[in-house]
Amino acid sequence: MTYKDTDFRQANAEMSILGAILLDNRVLDDLTIQLEPRDFTIQSHQTLYTVMKHMHESDRPIDLVTLTDRLNTYGKLDQSGGVAYMTELASVVPTVQNARHYAEIVHRHAVQRRIMELGDRIKSIATEGEFSEEEDMLQAIERLSDSIRPEGNGELVSITDARQEYFDYLARKDDLIHTGFPKFDEWMGGLGRGWLYILAARPSVGKTAKMLQMIQGIATQGKGQCLVWSQEMKRPQLFNRMLSSLTGVSANRIRLKHLSEGDMKHLREGYDALEMLPISIADAKNVTIDEIRAVARQQKRKHGRIGAIFVDYLGIMNIPTKKGETRAQAVGEVTKAAKHLAIEIDCPVILLCQMSREGKKAIKPSLEHLRESGSIEQDADLVEFLWEDPEDTDPGRDHMGAKVIQSVIAKGRDIGVNEFRYAFKGWIQRFDEL
Repeated sequence: MTYKDTDFRQANAEMSILGAILLDNRVLDDLTIQLEPRDFTIQSHQTLYTVMKHMHESDRPIDLVTLTDRLNTYGKLDQSGGVAYMTELASVVPTVQNARHYAEIVHRHAVQRRIMELGDRIKSIATEGEFSEEEDMLQAIERLSDSIRPEGNGELVSITDARQEYFDYLARKDDLIHTGFPKFDEWMGGLGRGWLYILAARPSVGKTAKMLQMIQGIATQGKGQCLVWSQEMKRPQLFNRMLSSLTGVSANRIRLKHLSEGDMKHLREGYDALEMLPISIADAKNVTIDEIRAVARQQKRKHGRIGAIFVDYLGIMNIPTKKGETRAQAVGEVTKAAKHLAIEIDCPVILLCQMSREGKKAIKPSLEHLRESGSIEQDADLVEFLWEDPEDTDPGRDHMGAKVIQSVIAKGRDIGVNEFRYAFKGWIQRFDEL
């Protein structure tokens, strides 16, 4: 791109930034937070800024002599405009003190430029038919949208400058989300927005049933839409369980469709109640974290706020493994992305996991029993295990026939660990706290 193609103010601001760096290398301490090389419109400016950044990061002084030498070493001296052009840069900067203001001009223009380029690219994707599948096209557009965002990691703030922000935070009531289990909610206050919550158990212990009960508990609070991805069960199977828990109609009778007129009346009334709740369910198999992110963003734009995201379960998601990457590393990328999704969408993400079958079933579970546990343990804010303790079988007279299920909170960031007991009434798919 030449000066003729570039807005004069943009080109002038770019030259002033580079000139300011030559005159006072310290301005780069601020500029590297604000500016990326791609923000510059002129190729020679991108090259100069990139080399200057590398020199500064290596604690090398930057002046006309050292910069010329480094560009010559890289074979990029002519590409950068030559010695005469760099001499001109040092002379055109009005004042070094305004370098940050020049950077704001360059960055603002860069974002506007990328948005316009994004619009052209989306139009091209939509009209040229380069994707055969609609989902591939939508994911490509999501990735393009992400490319607009700055690549920096933020600016350091002193304790003094952060004072007001901190006391505003203390004065602001946390928007915690209750799960519908009173003892659990009282202990922890509720799920935090931005949390990654792992609910793990061995098969047939009741993790899906507990998830469905949590969904209903959260959905009744008016905290936003609950988004559910069920990969093992279709929607009718989920409704069977939810309605059994809600109405008390036997889950087995619902499954076999051996229903009386009274049962049908209760189920219709139960469905009427469910229908009023902000719950959306996808029952597609082999979903990717990118697909979940794309839909979650769409739903947040539509509803304004998301109450929680549920995924049943991690082990059967579509998790691509790159060349040379282990399964555990690939799972780690997914759990890291799930945590980032929780922060971005500003809601808890509840991810169900299968416990490893290693060891004896009767052993109290710990974090090491998570499959591919390293990354899950690291990324999660809260990890809960459900398990049956063979020595704890009496749920009490009020819950005759129920199985006692132990809940072990093996990790609770900032809240500690704890244990709870539940009576699981499998015939109506309901957990009651003991």
